Amino acid sequence: MKFFNSLAALVVLGTTAVTPVASAATLDDVMKKGFIQCGVSQGLPGFSNPDEKGNWTGIDIDVCRAVAAAVFGDASQVKYTPLSAKVRFTALQSGEIDMLSRNTTWTLTRDTSLGLNFAGVNYYDGQGFMVPKKLGVESAKELDGAAVCTNLGTTTELNMSDYFAANKMKYTPVVFEKADEVVAAYDAGRCDVYTTDRSGLAAQRLKMKDPDAHMVLPETISKEPLGPVVRHGDDQWLDIVKWTLFAMIEAEEQGITSKNVDDKLKSDNPATKRLLGVEGDMGEKLGLSNKWVYNIVKQVGNYGESFDEHVGPNTPLKLTRGVNALWNKGGLMYPMPIR
Repeated sequence: MKFFNSLAALVVLGTTAVTPVASAATLDDVMKKGFIQCGVSQGLPGFSNPDEKGNWTGIDIDVCRAVAAAVFGDASQVKYTPLSAKVRFTALQSGEIDMLSRNTTWTLTRDTSLGLNFAGVNYYDGQGFMVPKKLGVESAKELDGAAVCTNLGTTTELNMSDYFAANKMKYTPVVFEKADEVVAAYDAGRCDVYTTDRSGLAAQRLKMKDPDAHMVLPETISKEPLGPVVRHGDDQWLDIVKWTLFAMIEAEEQGITSKNVDDKLKSDNPATKRLLGVEGDMGEKLGLSNKWVYNIVKQVGNYGESFDEHVGPNTPLKLTRGVNALWNKGGLMYPMPIR
């Protein structure tokens, strides 16, 4: 298919390597200042997005809030730093933020040479393509010659290059640092195609002048395991963030919700007693209160509650659980044993 497109600006910005600031006392630093500095997106509905009053919500925000609930017993003790894809890792490496929870893909390079540790996956995703319905395109295999908008400094750029090369197609990349710049360029017709994670396409489509005029093509061209990130060099902080995420998933598996968690304190189930701190010392092993999971679930909710509230079928994104369902319901969400 031949594409006719207005001149597209190709924005190429370099990246700066930063030596990670290894600190074995992130928890001490966080406790001293009284809040967690959490790096988030610049605005992705359902994941991390501010409302008109500046209040942040989304499943990535809930991870930040859950860590605050675990650490302080108060989910509100978080401050948010909006970051572009280009600078998100620099902000974490330099110590500007304590953790990153910003629809970020876990890769070998990021987990090693960038000096970062991924603490788990809070959303399993894959890259897709969105096009205006008026183009009449039904498959990504029809995108030969297209101008494609995307974000700078993402795995999306590399996946796009691989996909077009593997299918012997040509394309013109149109890249921007800020997500809203990508959306605006695509919506204005400066490119024929918008590519990012499929969840991101569902979220960003809501910002367009006529969301119903656009469609996501059926192909998923990559694996995009998205999750929270911390710096190398502090195993205790990694453990806290990692097990906070596992606790949210484990709570859903046990049927413990923000609404029934107080009743569950009276449960005779040994696993529930252990999880909620009625028995044992799971919190103390992390350097936290034994009520850490109770505080997470009471104030933030379990993983399923967070998913349903922010991105689920009854939200504007209308995403189904799919592979993000629990492992015992056909999905990939499998918490490590809290025992």
